[in-house]
Amino acid sequence: MRSRKSLRGSGARASGSAAEDARGGVAGKGPRKVAGDGRAANGAEPRSSWAAEWGKTLLIAVPLFLLLRTFLFQTFVITSGSMERTLLVGDFLAISKAAYGTRVPGTDLRTPGYSSPARDHIVVFRRHNPELDVVKRVVGVPGDTLQMRAKELYRNGERLDEPYVRHTDPTGNPRDPAMDWQLPHLVPGDRPTDFRPTRDDWGPVVVPEGHLMVLGDNRDDSIDSRYWGFLDQRELKGRVLFIYYSYDREALAPFPLFTEARWGRIFDRVR
Repeated sequence: MRSRKSLRGSGARASGSAAEDARGGVAGKGPRKVAGDGRAANGAEPRSSWAAEWGKTLLIAVPLFLLLRTFLFQTFVITSGSMERTLLVGDFLAISKAAYGTRVPGTDLRTPGYSSPARDHIVVFRRHNPELDVVKRVVGVPGDTLQMRAKELYRNGERLDEPYVRHTDPTGNPRDPAMDWQLPHLVPGDRPTDFRPTRDDWGPVVVPEGHLMVLGDNRDDSIDSRYWGFLDQRELKGRVLFIYYSYDREALAPFPLFTEARWGRIFDRVR
């Protein structure tokens, strides 16, 4: 009888241990149970699954980002005043690289664009400084005859109305020897022996095929085609579409990126 009772008691204790295991066990008494779908019994995702999902996301997102940045869109921030008032220091620009097509990295090939550079387009390019992106306004396309007289720009014999232009030096008219590049491009029959182009008086020059004439809107404070010549269209990086953010970089307030935002300029189209 005692032997039988002893067995019953042992059986009760064994049953109690199994019940504990079924509830997930206690510390130090066995491995943690995992559900059949890979989750822990308490519903948490194991670390290996979380890392795998992030890895898949990055494998898709990174190549997609590089593709978009290389061939479709890019951002650009204004750091100088050569395009004031149209663009201000601290403007963040969205640029369409697909507008004129873009160079395929590592080759001389270009993707086709959906438009051609036109007068008054605001464009981004690299020209006189291979490490610096530059933004200017197109004022002349192939075949245009351009000249400037007393700060007034003429295209094909007609004076242009340019309400976007800013002048900050009304009395000066400096000359730079670099402007002598214009001499071989002067209109035939209009090549005086004493030709001395200046910032505000130059031309008339004819824009050759495959090139553009670009100027800054802040005419008295812009290094542009007047100084370094025509822009090869193959050097274009894209067309400026709109301002997606803007702030006053020269403000003395703390954290000006956030506290000095120009809310009225955000999402303005650039013309």
